[in-house]
Amino acid sequence: MRTRAGLAAASLVTLGLVGLAGGTAAGGVAAGGTVGGGMVGGGVVAGPGHGVIHVVRGIGVGVNTNQSSNWSGYNIGTGYPQVPTGTLFTSISGEWTVPTATAHTAGQAEDSASWIGIGGGCITDDCAATDSTLIQAGTEQDVSASGQASYDAWWEIIPETETEISLPVHAGDAIQVTIAETSVPGDWSIVIDNLTTGQKFSTTTPYSSTEDTVEWIEETPLEIGTGGTGVATMPNLTTVQFTNATYNGVNPKFQAIDEMQLDNDNVIEATPSAPGSALSTFNDCTWAASCAAP
Repeated sequence: MRTRAGLAAASLVTLGLVGLAGGTAAGGVAAGGTVGGGMVGGGVVAGPGHGVIHVVRGIGVGVNTNQSSNWSGYNIGTGYPQVPTGTLFTSISGEWTVPTATAHTAGQAEDSASWIGIGGGCITDDCAATDSTLIQAGTEQDVSASGQASYDAWWEIIPETETEISLPVHAGDAIQVTIAETSVPGDWSIVIDNLTTGQKFSTTTPYSSTEDTVEWIEETPLEIGTGGTGVATMPNLTTVQFTNATYNGVNPKFQAIDEMQLDNDNVIEATPSAPGSALSTFNDCTWAASCAAP
């Protein structure tokens, strides 16, 4: 059992865009995974009282589709103008370097997650419709109240809780994540590859996804525990650069309309940059109202 952010028996829940317009999540049963390459053994790290659910929180009644109270990055929906009519998202990939986490406020526990996923976001550019399903995977970068940084990798399907895996990750490691529906409809492959160490985690799980949105996100999780519930505070992170982004095997051709800034109670905790020249990469900067493009 883990305790995070000073909460006894804490659970992490990353609430996504489902929270903007309501809705309920639907999911499947998680399957076991394996870790290969090098000395890592298979299996996952989990225990009673531990869980994480990743879907976005809005900033109020007047929803601004370019802001969230816990997401920063890029979101694309099937109803976005650059997406061909009839598209469903059946795969997503992306790479990033695990950022170095340090305390933003001394004596305060702070948590962040970098991830990609299918579902949980705005389907249309006005966010009139959202996707209530979400399958995702990524890394976490936390700082304890004593200032000690910790890093791990995980995957999740809504409404199941987060599964932390035994794949070691460290600040500076290059990570590649791929999520794709297999040849069996409703079965999904999740692969987290530590390109720096050569070690890889993979699993296959059944899941009923509506396949309506895709995301590349830097986030503050919602923490739930016996001490209460609340959205975590973002630690200081070195610039997170998402690269080689694809959905359905093609360049997402990021646009300004896809950007989402993390505005937590009128405090800007993270901001994505404009896309890079290839339109498949962007930077995300914490505790900044602007961020230079790669």
